[in-house]
Amino acid sequence: MRTEVDFLQTAELDCPYCGETITLEVDCSVSRQEYIEDCQVCCRPMVLGAVAEQGVLVSVTVRTEDD
Repeated sequence: MRTEVDFLQTAELDCPYCGETITLEVDCSVSRQEYIEDCQVCCRPMVLGAVAEQGVLVSVTVRTEDD
């Protein structure tokens, strides 16, 4: 049986504001999701999108809140 921890995967992306590379944990038990998370460096809100298939992370997108 898979636990919630089994569905967590890490992704690295560049903040669309400051350009710094940040590492995020994504819950891959949800097939499609979009949420706002503050950059760990500049604290500005980024809109993150994630797609997972069968518990595996397929893609992650990031954009500014203004886009």
